[in-house]
Amino acid sequence: MTARAVSPDRLSHARKAVAGAGLDALLITPGPDLRWLTGYEALPLERLTCLVLPADGEPFLVAPQLEVPSVEASAVPSLGIEVVGWAETEDAYATAASRLTEPRRVGLANRMWAEQVLRFRDALPGAEQSLASEVLSDLRMRKSPEEVDALRRAGQAIDRVHTRMAEFLRPGLTEREAGREIAAAILAEGHETVDFVIVGSGPNGASPHHEVGDRVLERGDVVVVDIGGTTDEGYCSDCTRMYSLGEPPSLFRDYFSVLHEAQVAACEHARPGVTAESVDAAARAVIAAAGYGENFVHRTGHGIGVETHEEPYIVEGNRTVLEVGMAFSIEPGIYLPGQHGARIEDIVVATDDGIERLNVTDRDVVVLAG
Repeated sequence: MTARAVSPDRLSHARKAVAGAGLDALLITPGPDLRWLTGYEALPLERLTCLVLPADGEPFLVAPQLEVPSVEASAVPSLGIEVVGWAETEDAYATAASRLTEPRRVGLANRMWAEQVLRFRDALPGAEQSLASEVLSDLRMRKSPEEVDALRRAGQAIDRVHTRMAEFLRPGLTEREAGREIAAAILAEGHETVDFVIVGSGPNGASPHHEVGDRVLERGDVVVVDIGGTTDEGYCSDCTRMYSLGEPPSLFRDYFSVLHEAQVAACEHARPGVTAESVDAAARAVIAAAGYGENFVHRTGHGIGVETHEEPYIVEGNRTVLEVGMAFSIEPGIYLPGQHGARIEDIVVATDDGIERLNVTDRDVVVLAG
């Protein structure tokens, strides 16, 4: 468990949003919402830990008695949140419910366990349950300048790993072996945790979420490297670049140039005032026009912050209008099953007049010695 400093404004803004959404309280168990609101990264245990944020009244955090020292060592008390410890023989759900006055509607953390949802349903039988994202997603999507700074530092840290890729991608190593070295570099270059390492070589590159396997890297392979972690500030990185062990095949060069054009088109289109789905359309139009539309099998991007994947999602059907401070990936891909694939991914943040790319390493395929 770790504790991170957060602005007390988050709680006050969330409380106002709770009231504005017609909710009586939020019930936030361990996960990204609790980390974002309080900086407290509680272990998700069978024993209930839950922040209760009423629309009218003071917030409190129900925690197992044996976890209270960890809570008190975090930023929770400094935020004015009362800590309510409960003993092994107590009903923590009843304890939380007893401090709320006949709530009619409560918002539950999106990552709350099903058994906890059902226990709260029993403890608050008169309360309709909805999702906390109804309140928190808009707040979390619009990053403060401090959050953007944290994401920028996370982007710089993962960029440093990509600049070292010649150390890790060598013929004769398996993807898994290369992945271990890359994971160690992610930590060494400024991350607290490694969230994922994708090393998709040759035909494995045609599977967007391949991760790593036992395939041995060979001369002539093109390799998708998609990596990310979380820094000690609690913010995530995520960046994909392409590598080739020797000169890549001509077919790859052909469609990679299309992919590069599509990523540029999406980045040039993205700005406050346009919809998330229009950014997806900008990338997809270029790829479809070149005849590879069926080979672009995923959305163009996802929001990022204290989670690697969060709102806004850059996908058809998402009419969310982009605003200053929204941070998200732009990562079109082209995948040829049985042969190879390619993806270019940058994290960007919407600014007053466009976007800032938080990843700045070379976006061309990087040819390494084969």
